[in-house]
Amino acid sequence: MATSTTGSTLLQPLSNAVRLPVDQVNFVVCQLFALLAAIWFRTYLHSSKTSPFIRHVVATFLGLYLALFCFGWYALHFVIQSGISYYIMIIIGVENMHKYCFVFALGYLTVCQITRVYIFDYGQYSADFSGPMMIITQKITSLAFEIHDGMFRKNEDLTPSQRCLAVRSYQLQQSEANGKEDTKYEQMDPSPNIAVAQKLLICGLSLLFHMTITKTLPVEYNIDDNFRATASWPVRFFYLYVSLMAARPKYYFAWTLADAINNAAGFGFRGYDKNGVTHWDLISNLRIQQIEFSTSFKMFLDNWNIQTALWLKRVCYERATFSPTIQTFILSAIWHGVYPGYYLTFLTGVLMTLAARAIRNNIRHYFVESPAVKLCYDIITWMATQVAISYTVVPFVLLSVKPSFTFYSSCYFCLHIAGILVLLVFPLKRTEKGSKKRESIQPVWSKKLEEENILQKNSYSTTNNSFSQKQEITCRYQVLKQ
Repeated sequence: MATSTTGSTLLQPLSNAVRLPVDQVNFVVCQLFALLAAIWFRTYLHSSKTSPFIRHVVATFLGLYLALFCFGWYALHFVIQSGISYYIMIIIGVENMHKYCFVFALGYLTVCQITRVYIFDYGQYSADFSGPMMIITQKITSLAFEIHDGMFRKNEDLTPSQRCLAVRSYQLQQSEANGKEDTKYEQMDPSPNIAVAQKLLICGLSLLFHMTITKTLPVEYNIDDNFRATASWPVRFFYLYVSLMAARPKYYFAWTLADAINNAAGFGFRGYDKNGVTHWDLISNLRIQQIEFSTSFKMFLDNWNIQTALWLKRVCYERATFSPTIQTFILSAIWHGVYPGYYLTFLTGVLMTLAARAIRNNIRHYFVESPAVKLCYDIITWMATQVAISYTVVPFVLLSVKPSFTFYSSCYFCLHIAGILVLLVFPLKRTEKGSKKRESIQPVWSKKLEEENILQKNSYSTTNNSFSQKQEITCRYQVLKQ
């Protein structure tokens, strides 16, 4: 299956055999190679055996090689974006460097996306080099904001998450100054093997589902003229749900495989729970069970593309001076790319999020006292959430304006209208009756939450070998839960 690509064509025979574009084959093969390299990295370049400099050099050159293999000369964009951003952080004072760095990194990403989409005819060069650039943008801007918080802002002006992640100067411990860390931790390192094996199993099942089921349930069928003319409304909404559900396993595969690679290298260890069980989900990007059984729009978003959601929260939502929800969705749309469908999805997402929040704040407290009633409420909200999510993300998959409006017009913009009516009927803030009920049980929940936080702080520890890692992991875990 020949396709245009700027990356290596060494695996073109394999691409033809499996009937997949060569850029996708390159990606999967490089990921599998990275998995083996991660095991070697953790075993032979452990932080107790070699200096951070050597570890960084090896990781950098290995990453550059894989980038060149997948994207060819387009990989130069990664170096240019990172290099100029780093230069900005050096020459601009800590007071404003985060703003300049943010504008440049996001602007450079957007220019590259516009070039790829509109100059190269909607991805004629199918290797999407903007994907890694999106992650680099997250890393660069996060670092800039964290340095600004640590070096310029007062500690009492920071939110708990900003305080935990702020980058400050510190004195090297003797073990770090010598280039290696305390070797006693090497014997205590937990093994990631079980976590890696479990995640590879999920990858295999997701890939199998994508290769078999997904192709039989195309999202484009939702705008098929014959289907829209002959199918009943229940059938159309059911197919909408299953077709969008079938589109998710490719993301499950890619994100879970990346998580497994990080775990194999020794990254992503969150700590032990009170039973001594290890957890390797500190940098996981999704929680499949919570996604598929989410009972609210927020619950779905909180468990989908977790690291991006956290980045949006830290650099935008927590710092916005007005309309943080709207600003966050706009930034998310710009960061994702320049396809019109992205903007339709995120603008619809703003409406769906506000409407879902209004319903939850004004209605949910009536259904939580009885377990049986709450179960019925959860089933209904699960169905509504899945339909709303599917309805919202159709343009994200279709990409273009015309098919997106064809879909929405065929549904008479029903959920858009319903969302607007909800916002007109229900206030965004909780009703007085609901507030009183919440106030009556608030002390109980506050006490429970406080006990859970204390338990987590006492029961979670870590043996990762970096400076003050034990305290930092606990702190960052609390941030990730927010």
